[in-house]
Amino acid sequence: MVRHRFSDSNHQIVSKKTLKKLNKETNLARNKNISNGQSSSQKTHSAVPGIDTAFKVFLSARFCSAIWAYISDCDETFNYWEPLHYIIYGHGLQTWEYSPQFALRSYTYLMLQGVPGWIYNKIFEPSPLLIFYFTRCMLALVCAVIERYFYKAVAREFGIHIARLWLIFQLFSVGMFISSTALLPSSFSMYFGTAALAAWWLQNYNLAIFFIAISALLGWPFAALVGLPLAYDMSVRARKWRSFLIWAAISAVTILLPMIAIDTSFFGKITVAPLNIILYNVFTEHGPNLYGTEPYSYYLINGFLNFNIIWLFALVAPVMLIFEYLLVPAKSRSTLNYPAYLTLSPFYLWLLVFIIQPHKEERFLFPIYPMISLCGAITVDIFQKLIFRIRCLFRQFKNGVHYLDDTMVFAIAVMLVSAGIGMSRILALYRNYHAPMNLLLELNEFKNSPQFREDNTYNVCIGKDWYRYPTSFLLPSKHFRIRFLKSEFKGILPAYYSNGDNATAIIHPYFNDMNQEDERMYFDYDKCNFLIDLDIGKYTMLEPNYSARKEWSIMKAIPFLNTENSNKILRAFYIPFLSEKYITYGSFNLLKRKKFKSPQGKKEEA
Repeated sequence: MVRHRFSDSNHQIVSKKTLKKLNKETNLARNKNISNGQSSSQKTHSAVPGIDTAFKVFLSARFCSAIWAYISDCDETFNYWEPLHYIIYGHGLQTWEYSPQFALRSYTYLMLQGVPGWIYNKIFEPSPLLIFYFTRCMLALVCAVIERYFYKAVAREFGIHIARLWLIFQLFSVGMFISSTALLPSSFSMYFGTAALAAWWLQNYNLAIFFIAISALLGWPFAALVGLPLAYDMSVRARKWRSFLIWAAISAVTILLPMIAIDTSFFGKITVAPLNIILYNVFTEHGPNLYGTEPYSYYLINGFLNFNIIWLFALVAPVMLIFEYLLVPAKSRSTLNYPAYLTLSPFYLWLLVFIIQPHKEERFLFPIYPMISLCGAITVDIFQKLIFRIRCLFRQFKNGVHYLDDTMVFAIAVMLVSAGIGMSRILALYRNYHAPMNLLLELNEFKNSPQFREDNTYNVCIGKDWYRYPTSFLLPSKHFRIRFLKSEFKGILPAYYSNGDNATAIIHPYFNDMNQEDERMYFDYDKCNFLIDLDIGKYTMLEPNYSARKEWSIMKAIPFLNTENSNKILRAFYIPFLSEKYITYGSFNLLKRKKFKSPQGKKEEA
């Protein structure tokens, strides 16, 4: 009788000993396959990038994100980069979430993220621009280290072929390009939630609990959802509920007490920021819905934009697991230590909870991004087994033929298509939306001009495009301030921290949690030295064509996507020749006032 191998030789190849150094995996797998009488082609299928190789490619990809990714979420700018700018330089924008009467955000999180940049600034006193990119590169390093650890756990629990697919999907994921270096609690929770899953699959339960606690308490409290399957496994399946409770208590005390102490010192009152954000989002009548609601389809579309076909594969993974169980006659398990329904449940549990919430944002899915790649990889692997199973019904194979020998073309095709679409999306994002960051980089050139005065304060104004402002770290120096002009927007805007000691403990009357406009946030137009404005040909009384006014000269103009007049597909994905033909751009302008007052009060020609 002819014998076919559908899997799970992957687990036979990967032993605990070889996991200590996966870069020896290829040679070990080759020797194993030769002893089993497998063909030379099977040696190639058993090869897997080692841990060191995986770390290098992950680090390269994340550094690319640190340098080229734009800030896509105004929440990242105003709730994290601006308060961090205040901590390092003594001035920055404050949002209502940081007002002591609400205290939804944690300064402990900022301190943890900003300490390397603060030390760098104290020692070398670089420009704020270098601090910004240095901080991003530190985030890239942390993300790459976590992905390396997760890669090791995936190879151990799911097999080297799935680990290899996961690695490729992660590298070319648009979602990871955006989230890996974002200064957001959801990205922070992605780091440590992913590390917790890896520790769990490697059966390091105590470390997994600690990572979940870091993710939920220091990052985002809702990230505790990722730890529910771990809690179930320890408390019910493994009957280690005492150990779970003990380590949960140890983790909470170790993390929460210092966090409360630090935040209390900043806010001037006893503050438990994770509790405050839960109370606001869950137990208030208005909650986050004031800031917009989206239909159920929002995450389905967003998931495809960030993971393309891998997102579709991830969604159908549970169905594919059922088909595998019913149709694939594999004698060994598809996972090593845990049932698939348990190991993959964090992704589907997260999606179930967040898809029913009216208020939806892209960053809310960040914590499960690595799981999307994993579920997609599992689906591809099952497709390969099913294809091989069907072909076995119609043709004869040599004894001991492995399913990968006959189906790697399918896996390679998926990897190439996914990588191609991912790169297309990344190019589209850079071409279409990077202009605000480039304009501020251009503004840095003014610091080197003869017109620059060290004893002057330069006001950089922005109107309707306030939410596209990247960060004050990109301003040339401490002599520049971002200011808001009145526009058609009627919600609440941030304001500068007060001067002096205990500024973070001051309660200001202009902050509210109802997203209500306050006129005190707006700046006098006549005092603007520079102005950033997007011109797409649509004007109102409050949003005029500033570029056409005689008091301004255009210092720099960069194309920026005009979404209303562009093809929906071609604005989302860059396709050579076609994108140029069917995409329309506006002009994002950096304007410089032709005449403005010097520190002595005299008007100077700009």
